[in-house]
Amino acid sequence: MERTRPERPDFRAADEMFAKAWRVSLPELEARARRFAEGQRDRAEELLANTAIKALLFMRRSPETVTDPCGFLFVVLRHVFLDSVRRRGRDREVFDRNREVDGEVGGFAHDGLSALQKLELDQQLDRVVAAVARMSREQRRLFAYRFIDDLPYPVIAEKLHINQPLARKRVELLRNRLKLVMRAD
Repeated sequence: MERTRPERPDFRAADEMFAKAWRVSLPELEARARRFAEGQRDRAEELLANTAIKALLFMRRSPETVTDPCGFLFVVLRHVFLDSVRRRGRDREVFDRNREVDGEVGGFAHDGLSALQKLELDQQLDRVVAAVARMSREQRRLFAYRFIDDLPYPVIAEKLHINQPLARKRVELLRNRLKLVMRAD
């Protein structure tokens, strides 16, 4: 009896999309990761490694949903960073609960959110990501400039070749659109 090899999905297109976006975005991703890691090289490299793994796996799973691979990498980096902050907070909380200060138990290092509140925040973030994915390319670019890159209005206006009041108005309209999506869900 001849043994057949299990079919392996063809990930070539997703891998190429990831590799191209990674090469193009790497300098900016590294800078953002260093900023998130407050200059700590080890943490920045860990953030980048986790970002690469999660982004590649998602692109392999659902390549048709990724319309802006470079922007997607920055979204994943932010998610990885937030996950690491939550994890460190939980680790400190476990440690701090057993610490005594001057004979009193205290110094909890949690952020005060319950598991349900954290889940709700994660679901809201997922809805925002889905809403951004449905936006036009220009709106996604504006979203990235303002909320991912955290660029000031003068820089956004310069990049879009518009005046600063128009840049502010477009960001306001984008915010309103996101608020409507959040209320509708």
